[in-house]
Formats: sequence, C-alpha cells, structure tokens
Amino acid sequence: MSHYFRLVHNEVQTAWLFMAPGLILLALFTFWPIIFSLPLAFTNYSVIGETSFVGLDNFKRAFSDVDFIASLKNSLLYMIIVPFIQIISILMAILVNRKMVGIKFFRTAYYIPVVTSMVAVAIIWGWLMSSNGVLNYLLMSIGILDEKVNWLSDKDTALWALMFITLWKGLGYYMMIYLAGLQAVPTDCIEAARIDGASNWQIISKITIPLLKPYVFLCTLVSLMAAIRVFDEVFVLTSGGPGNATLTSSVYIYQQGFEQFEFGYSSALGLVVSFIIMFFSIFVFLFNKRGGVNPY
Repeated sequence: MSHYFRLVHNEVQTAWLFMAPGLILLALFTFWPIIFSLPLAFTNYSVIGETSFVGLDNFKRAFSDVDFIASLKNSLLYMIIVPFIQIISILMAILVNRKMVGIKFFRTAYYIPVVTSMVAVAIIWGWLMSSNGVLNYLLMSIGILDEKVNWLSDKDTALWALMFITLWKGLGYYMMIYLAGLQAVPTDCIEAARIDGASNWQIISKITIPLLKPYVFLCTLVSLMAAIRVFDEVFVLTSGGPGNATLTSSVYIYQQGFEQFEFGYSSALGLVVSFIIMFFSIFVFLFNKRGGVNPY
C-alpha cells in the first residue's frame, strides 16, 4: 500500500512539474494583474506622479462618462452575434459529421480562420470591405447596391461589418466543439429513430440538439464573454470610429489606460465590465437546462 501511495505521489509531483511553466506565466500575466487592478481602481494611479486614494470617484466618473456608456452599448449590441454563432456552427458541425471523401479537408478549411492571426484577418477584410473592395464590386454587379459603400467608415454599417468579421472568424472554433459533441451522441438512438420513421429534422430537433445542450451552454457562455470584450478587430480596423460608432468597452479601457495613462480609471472601467460579464454568465447558468448523454 505504501508503494502505491509513493507511486501516486511521484505522479502528482511530475504533473505539477509539467504544469509549473504554464502556471508561472498565468500567475505573472493574468492572476497578478487582476489582483493588482482591484486596489488600483480606487486610486488615481500615475506612473510618474503621486498616487492617492480616491474612493468611488472613478466609478462615479464611469457612469457619467458619455464615451464609456456608448462603448457599453456597442459591446452589449455585439451580443447579437451569439445566437447566430451557435446556430450556424451547429449546422456546420452536422454538415462535417459525415463519412464522405475529403471530409477532413472541409473540417480543416472551416477551422483555418480560427488559427489565422486576427490582425491578418482584419487587414484582409478591411480591403474587401473598402469602397473599392471586392464586396462592393460583387453587390453592385448583381444589382443589390447602386453606389459604393465604405462598410467600415460609415457609422450605420461599421459595427455590423465588424460583427460579421467576428462571426466569420469564430465559427470554426465552435463548430469543432459541437462536432466533438455530435460524435459523442449514441448512434443507436439515431438508428432507432430512423427505424421509427423520424425525419432528419425530427432527429436533429428531438435527439441531436437536446443531447448537445451541455455544448450549447459552454459555447454560449464563451461566445457571450468574447462578444462583450471584443477588441482585436475593432482596434485594428476602426479604433472605435467613426465617432463612437464602433467603440467597444475593451477598446475604450485600453485607450484610457495606455493612451491617456489613467490606469486607475481604466481599472475601474475594467471592473465594471467584469461585473457585467459576471451578470450575464450567471443569467446563462440559471437558464441552462440539463441535457446531454446521461447514463443514469
């Protein structure tokens, strides 16, 4: 018995040894900044000047800051893409969950945007959506548009264009999660349903989707958080413009911290956004219904 415990102890030590580099990096670049930002939010922290405690002044300023309110509205509006991501990625997963020639190629092709640098994706889509870009050419060729539209410079279309880019890039990631879920669905359930005369739609709606509910919950939660704190595509393509049309909370927090050097105020804004994300996460948890494959 003692030999068994020594063996387990050695395995645990080995596991911690392998995890140590990643945990150190997380501690330095994730956990420590989060912990440090908590007291920072209650100060007027300055890199070169004197730092003093200001209490709740940063939070009072946040809720009277017109630009921050506009950025929050845009971030919350960005959540519109969440249901579309779930629906389209589930359909894509069902499509590639088939035994056919070249199916691995299609799975790889759908996943390529996920591993492509967001900066590269943003530059390419910025070119496609420019006034002389391919998108305008195609839409004008088939008669949908009468004149050119600069999708990322028009305040009426810029945010929607960024949402589309985010949607396009994220589909492959969620598709792979749903594909893993589909491959865990017992085939005998589907075969029994087919024998009973169920149509493809009935199989999807009555069997596949209910068994995918844990995956839907996970993907909804992850995509919801990602939508609220979207940064890369906005920062690279529009920097929040034109005006505040595409200004999101993450971009505004970055601007306050690293352009205006108001780190205390930036930390307070980050805490406000974190509480908003927490609220929506709890909401998703509360309304999540059990599903999936339950052997008991």
